Formats: sequence, C-alpha cells, structure tokens
Amino acid sequence: MKRVAFFGGSFDPPHFGHLAVAREAMGALGLDRVLFAPVGRQPLKEGGASAGFEDRVAMTRLAIAGEVRFEVSLIDQPIEGGRPNYTVETLTELSQVIRGKLYLLVGADSFLNLRDWYRGEEIPFFATLVVVSRPGEELGEVGAMLPEGVHVKAGPVVESSVIRYELGNELGESAQLYVLPDLHYDVSATQLREQIHGEGVGLPGCLPNAVLRYIRERGLYL
Repeated sequence: MKRVAFFGGSFDPPHFGHLAVAREAMGALGLDRVLFAPVGRQPLKEGGASAGFEDRVAMTRLAIAGEVRFEVSLIDQPIEGGRPNYTVETLTELSQVIRGKLYLLVGADSFLNLRDWYRGEEIPFFATLVVVSRPGEELGEVGAMLPEGVHVKAGPVVESSVIRYELGNELGESAQLYVLPDLHYDVSATQLREQIHGEGVGLPGCLPNAVLRYIRERGLYL
C-alpha cells in the first residue's frame, strides 16, 4: 500500500524548511510520495498570500526539482468566487482518488490551531496526522489541542524518531497521530520576504537558488 502525504500551505515562498519537514516525515514514516499543495486561500490567514497562486506554484516546482518523491499538486487551487480552501474538503477529494494510506503533514503552529479548522474534528479520520515541531516549540498536552469530540485513546508511545498517539471520536472511529519532535530548521517565510531584496543575509541557506532567482526576476515581495 502506497503512503502519500498531503503537505498544504502558502509556500510564500517555499524554502529549505519546507523541504526539511517533508524529508523528515518521509524518512520517519516510510512515505512514498509527498504532495506539495500551494493553497488558493487559507481560511485562517488574514490578508492571504503575498505572491499570487501561479507564482507560488512555479516557485514550489523549482524548490522540489530533483526530489523524485516530491510532487506539486493543484488540488488546492483558488476556488471561484474567492471561497476559502478547506482542508477537510481537500482530504475528502484526495481520499477518493489516492489508492493507499493518506497522511496530513502539518507544522506544530498549524496543529495548535486545529480546533479552529473547519470541521477539524473530522480531519484525523480522513488522513493520519503528522505533526513536525522545531526545538523549543512546545505542543503541551496533545489531547488539549484536539478538536471537540476527538480524544487520545492511547499514547504517547515513542517509536524510534517519532511519538505515536491513538485517537478516537464519539463514533468509535480510531486514528493515528504522529509527532516528529525537534526538527532542526529555523526559517521564517516572513523574514525571508523582508530580506530578499536587501543584502540577502542568510538567504543561501534558506532558499533554493532557483527560487531566489525567480523571485528577483519577477519582482516579487517588493
């Protein structure tokens, strides 16, 4: 059975931190494929992305070039009328077309807001949650972060480089949640956007060269 992870986000711009998250999850969980999906409109992000969708897609293609198990997906492209892209709807669609086990790859910051996601209580049962945290990012009590109606049935269980929990809901369904702690990357897309047209301090270790060239050629983030 193929193991496919959905990795959604603004990718505004895509950077080495995003690649590190995907590689870490792939190695720890034996994933066969990671789908990088730039989002048309995030429901919980005021103001939306700085760069347009097409530019973010192009940059993401450049960022993952050469990674044979990484793929750009357009499943979260902008919806007519400007309606937000809801993860639960995307996962519903993916689960109908992907033959295999579906994972949802999120950073710790996104997981901490899971209670606010549209139909967030359904998400762990459409796709196995994989939460990647950086040193110093405290998840606290995982059960307290879960949407209403979802609870921890068992765990934490430490398995090599991951921490596993078993979740349950009021319908009697079960799901797995994996935490990958202490991933060593320190890249902020906000800080990158501020540096790109300056001296570029730290950019070589943060952005793929092809992405940086694209940004400067297109005049993005001015």
